[in-house]
Amino acid sequence: MPSRLRSRAEIAKLVVIGVGLIGGSFSLALRSAGRVERVVGVGRSRANLDVARSRGIIDEGITLDGDWTRELAGADVVLLATPVGEFASLFAAIAPHLPKAAILTDAGSTKQNVIAEARAHLGDALPQFVPGHPIAGTEHTGAAAAFATLFRDRNVVLTPLRENDAAAIATLSGLWSACGAEVRELDPAQHDRIFAAVSHLPHLLAFGLVDLLATRPDAAELFRYAASGFRDFTRIAAGSPEMWRDISVANREALMAEVDAYRAALDRIAAMVAASDAAALEAVFARASAARREWGRRFAPGGGVAADGPREP
Repeated sequence: MPSRLRSRAEIAKLVVIGVGLIGGSFSLALRSAGRVERVVGVGRSRANLDVARSRGIIDEGITLDGDWTRELAGADVVLLATPVGEFASLFAAIAPHLPKAAILTDAGSTKQNVIAEARAHLGDALPQFVPGHPIAGTEHTGAAAAFATLFRDRNVVLTPLRENDAAAIATLSGLWSACGAEVRELDPAQHDRIFAAVSHLPHLLAFGLVDLLATRPDAAELFRYAASGFRDFTRIAAGSPEMWRDISVANREALMAEVDAYRAALDRIAAMVAASDAAALEAVFARASAARREWGRRFAPGGGVAADGPREP
């Protein structure tokens, strides 16, 4: 696939479809690094696009109910940063208009379903699609939440297709590196299995706990006394319900395997509590505490700050 790109990390025109936390931060990071000249934003909300333009995230914005596919003309890179449930229709709309030299990529948190939709809808443009997943975020949403350092020292996972050109993969890797990210590659199935355990399950648990408490008759009293433990465990439940709905459904097989494993572990811990088995409980807690501290020391950005993003941009 020929490329107009002047280097591995320099583009003249970027089109971001979904100008929220991830898409907006990608634009800001590349602008901060001096790697992009012009950014066009595409989204559902005119108000959000106006915020993006006022913050310098985009130069021009067009809503999805307009003639947005014309903005693909001349694009070097197109980033899909919408909920993954929208990808099928977006792939179908993009396919006839994607320039032959452009790279199409995504920021979706699931990969096998995204690749299946790409194969079903992109047609001859399939080799131009390099699937990706930036492992970064906060509980905040929309263009107002975007910030240029979101991806600094964070992982970005690429799951290339066999049809991808090596130069396209290198170009995209260069762009993410310019954002400050560490770029890695995974097999799509391995990606979905890993993130079902370390991302999708924690979100499911956080949403479930908050909903459980919120629907109780004494919810107001419970929340009045909730403190830092509740805050830290449930912070991610403030995220986008639409996005996490789509992720949960898209990765349901791997996620259900993790739910079953967690349910079994919780049953074992419940049995220890019921039996007043203090020694067994302490052993579980000590093992978990040591593992969590080691993760914070070795892998967590900021030495233990939550891996999916700082609390405030």
